[in-house]
Amino acid sequence: MPHPLDAAAVREWCAQALDALGRARETIDAINVYPVADADTGTNLYLTVESAARAVEAACAGEPTPAQAVRAMAHGALIGAHGNSGTILAQLLRGMAEEIGAAEDGRDPEDPEGPTGPEHGAEHGAELLRRALRRAAGAARAAVAHPVEGTVLTVAEAAAEAARGADGDCAAVARAAWTGARAALDATPDQLPALSRAGVVDAGGYGLVTILGALVGVLSGERPMGPVAERAEHGGTRAPRPAEVPGPDCAADGPAYEVVYLLEADDGAVAALRARLDALGDSLVVVGGDGLWNVHVHVDDAGAAVEAGIEAGRPFRIRITHFGVRTDRHADRADHGAPRAVVAVVPGDGLAELCAEAGATTVTARPGEPPASGELAQALRKANAPEVVLLPNDPELRHAAAAAAEQVRPEGLRVAIIPTRSPVQGIAALAVHEPDRSFDEDVVAMTSAAGATRYGELSVAERQAWTTAGICQAGDVLGMIEGDVALIGTAPEEVAVAVLDRMLAAGGELVTLVVGADAPQGLAERLEDHVRRTHLAVDTLVYQGRQSGPLLIGVE
Repeated sequence: MPHPLDAAAVREWCAQALDALGRARETIDAINVYPVADADTGTNLYLTVESAARAVEAACAGEPTPAQAVRAMAHGALIGAHGNSGTILAQLLRGMAEEIGAAEDGRDPEDPEGPTGPEHGAEHGAELLRRALRRAAGAARAAVAHPVEGTVLTVAEAAAEAARGADGDCAAVARAAWTGARAALDATPDQLPALSRAGVVDAGGYGLVTILGALVGVLSGERPMGPVAERAEHGGTRAPRPAEVPGPDCAADGPAYEVVYLLEADDGAVAALRARLDALGDSLVVVGGDGLWNVHVHVDDAGAAVEAGIEAGRPFRIRITHFGVRTDRHADRADHGAPRAVVAVVPGDGLAELCAEAGATTVTARPGEPPASGELAQALRKANAPEVVLLPNDPELRHAAAAAAEQVRPEGLRVAIIPTRSPVQGIAALAVHEPDRSFDEDVVAMTSAAGATRYGELSVAERQAWTTAGICQAGDVLGMIEGDVALIGTAPEEVAVAVLDRMLAAGGELVTLVVGADAPQGLAERLEDHVRRTHLAVDTLVYQGRQSGPLLIGVE
């Protein structure tokens, strides 16, 4: 069913865009050849949308209007923007937010001094989305000091133009915008020689098409096919992988540093800042407003770029990246700390203590608040080792974990992600971890141990819902195996016994029980006794995890 662009749709748009960018991140990174071939556009867009999504989640704790939700999305993107592409995306979203906010306030965006009232503020739906896309494209182009055709700016304008000529509801307008953007993306190599030589489309434009595809999915329920990274005439030629993309030589004559910072300043100071930074370097993008700005520029003199920000206002969250030489700030860590570390995401204090005793650095995942990629990246840095193994212990963290690894690899860290889907798989991996082995051998052993561990859990249904085992009611006990609901009951012990018997029917030598904060008294002891009586030669380990939910189960 078609869906209006309300606050719930904005929230779902963020979620779907983040998931889509997570799946496309490596492809987008691989085709990143302009303006600098640093293979990070996909990661930068993912991090930017991740920040936007968290801001919308916070806003949706109340009952935001559509304009408030889009403003939150734009603000989150602004403060979390990474790279040239993320900064431009933040301005695209800001343009949309300004248009939707003006309509909701009863103002005509084309005539801010004009009359207000319900007849002017009631315009929502298809026409408002058309105008929002047009405003977004214009705002993004205005934010770039020297716009270049064949980039995300071209793709955004094509989306707006296609939307302007579309009839129908919001879903039809979004679909037209996506179609127009994809056609423009396919033509980008004809506009930029760097893309034509590499046989790929523009990476930033690819990301925007992906984000617009998520919007189509939310408004129409139909998820369009993803864009194509390569030129059609290249046939079987695959897109270059990040390691194969031309490095600093591709931009040998270009600036050496990327400088990004947030800036608190008034409009007049920012106008002067633009002129000064434009003289210092290129790829200048300054986005924002209302006293808060995100500044992005490529320069040879990074200090001068920061000093210009200090003269304009108060710069903070300053990030400086050298394009040519990746700084190996962790190269000497083997002399000062362990040669290898493990970072594990855990859902409870007891699990954190258990993993810490095994030598892991832990990141606590609070109920409903999974750690963002930035938090994971910080944990990887704090592990104080040149080689780090990351155990996400949750299938929903796969994209955030991958983005975190990409953030720290340029700093000299070697990171391997073991795709653990449950804390019990993480426990199994930690049990065979040996830092004295070679990195590759250790990762293989830990991956094998995690993969050989089947996982289950008990949870309590929060509401009536359809499941793979039938309809559950609020308060029912759900027996989960490998992420799917296998059993529905009312007594935790009965459901747990049934789950254990099903899991052990396929064989097993060791059962791991991680007891949660909500577990009934004596549950683990009764389950341990059941295994001892009915499954000969199967050992049982019990840990007090204190996680949300009654019980986690592992079978090796």
